[in-house]
Amino acid sequence: MISTKELNLPDRQKLQTICKAISVLDAILSQEWEYRYYSYNNKWADDEEFSEMRNGSGDQMLILFKQGGCVINGFAHEYQQQEKHKLTKDLPSIFDEFIFGEPVKTIGTTFCIWTTENKNWQTGQIENDEDNSKEMLNIFDGDPQTYVDWATEYFDESFIENGIPLQTVTEVYNGKTLTKEMVLTIVEELEDWEQLEDDLNKIGYPYNFN
Repeated sequence: MISTKELNLPDRQKLQTICKAISVLDAILSQEWEYRYYSYNNKWADDEEFSEMRNGSGDQMLILFKQGGCVINGFAHEYQQQEKHKLTKDLPSIFDEFIFGEPVKTIGTTFCIWTTENKNWQTGQIENDEDNSKEMLNIFDGDPQTYVDWATEYFDESFIENGIPLQTVTEVYNGKTLTKEMVLTIVEELEDWEQLEDDLNKIGYPYNFN
């Protein structure tokens, strides 16, 4: 299990791959952005990419990928926020604008985790590990079945009758070029293929719908 007390997160590159994969799968299962859980923007800013989780009930996780590393900001609305200067103790200055600026400043912080090119994942000073990080970070265990189990419950009946296929999810986790045939193993039909293309371009995921 992954949490701020057990930082067995995948490396930055693998984490980025997972973030893109789950955003692609969410874009297939829900063409309406506001009902998605995971999203990804590969052009957040110059040399920066951004991943977001939001559950619609006030919990959010924002992840910034930079050339110099990656930082994760988690906010769980039912958990007490610790002092931010302690949670971010020894945070590299390259992440200051993101962590102390908007939208993170307004959203809040219950946990903060970061890595740089030459270091492992780190946290600041944690006085209370009741921060919901275990639940929020679990999706990053690298197991496609974890996504299948979660999405089956979250998206209810948005997928084909036989259920979300593990094989297709695994192929997306592995970065395989998305085809119409792959999409239609997940959903019976897709209302707007152009919308999905736009989403995939924003995520930065390869596809071929010819």
